[in-house]
Amino acid sequence: MNPAEDDGTVRERIRAALALKTLTVRELSQQLSVSERDVVESLPHVTRSVEAAGDSFVVSPAECAGCGFIFKERSRPGKPSRCPSCRATRVRPPRFHIEER
Repeated sequence: MNPAEDDGTVRERIRAALALKTLTVRELSQQLSVSERDVVESLPHVTRSVEAAGDSFVVSPAECAGCGFIFKERSRPGKPSRCPSCRATRVRPPRFHIEER
């Protein structure tokens, strides 16, 4: 199934896309033709359903491009606006992937 097709809900399409490869919120938004806001709002639900099915929802945290600070403690799926360590605004967004068992 191609996740970009209009088969299923946004959450089902996000899950299908993340099962294939690691993506950011922006990449998901572009691939599925939905707003970034819809993706961000759907990710917590997708996480719960993935874990309930026994699979793993893997998050590679955001990282500052300036000093290398890693946002390990951040629970929100969106990209941080700036680094708390050096105040740089060049932050690499978090990446998401589903590992099926």
